[in-house]
Amino acid sequence: MTQASSFAQPDAAQIAADVQRALAEDVGQGDATAGLLPVHAQAHAELTCREQAVIAGCAWFDACFRRLDPAVHIDWLVRDGEQATAGSVICRLHGDARSLVTAERAALNFLQLLSATATITAGYVAAVAGTAAQVLDTRKTIPGLRVAQKYAVRCGGGHNQRMGLYDAVLIKENHIIAAGGITAAVRAARERQPGLMVEVEVENLPELSEAIAAGADRIMLDNFDLPQMAEAVRHTAGRVPLEASGNVDLQSIGPVARTGVDFISVGALTKHVRAVDLSLRLRVNQASPA
Repeated sequence: MTQASSFAQPDAAQIAADVQRALAEDVGQGDATAGLLPVHAQAHAELTCREQAVIAGCAWFDACFRRLDPAVHIDWLVRDGEQATAGSVICRLHGDARSLVTAERAALNFLQLLSATATITAGYVAAVAGTAAQVLDTRKTIPGLRVAQKYAVRCGGGHNQRMGLYDAVLIKENHIIAAGGITAAVRAARERQPGLMVEVEVENLPELSEAIAAGADRIMLDNFDLPQMAEAVRHTAGRVPLEASGNVDLQSIGPVARTGVDFISVGALTKHVRAVDLSLRLRVNQASPA
């Protein structure tokens, strides 16, 4: 994997907003348990990754602790986009003990979710190695965390499809029905959203031909089987990029990629997520006098 410096991170305001929501729902009016600790006690902590994973979300992790203790020291041994081995220490922290235990759960929630997304993505990317296909995410994300999850996809070596409904036109079955056909829908998109990419979802080869003739920028092959995909690639002959979509998993993505499609969109990258197993352990080393 490539280090996170190679990726466009969300801006600090976006990360801060995510963290504010997470801490507000967890801490509320105050951490009733952390208040039992000595005032101004300092602590060291180590973060261990208990399984092999691609790390993503360091900025969110850091922001959780720094919101409560701006002076906290955080030393990362593994960065976004890098592989962590099972049992390895990936981060060390030093700061106010109360702040460390209060921010712990929110910070881990971000890191374990985003690292899971990156790890899943890396598996799909590895499965298409040797082909020209790019692995894309979808809009099937956890509400409120789309920007974060799409960043994690990039950490895993994948690519982002559109961010939302506003930055590309994707004409699907219901749009085609309501607009009066593929040609009419593409024409309307060119007139009303001239600066946006126009993609058309098709369900068969006649619709593919119509989408090509209508001037689509990209065509999504919805639930085509492998022979149909291969025929679509031959029929298109490179005139329009093709995106395969629908029920793609780790077993099927390799054969799909070998049909010659340009993109493969996979909802599982962001919705079939099992959190990475992380553990944060503290050692109190200094407390203020009573």
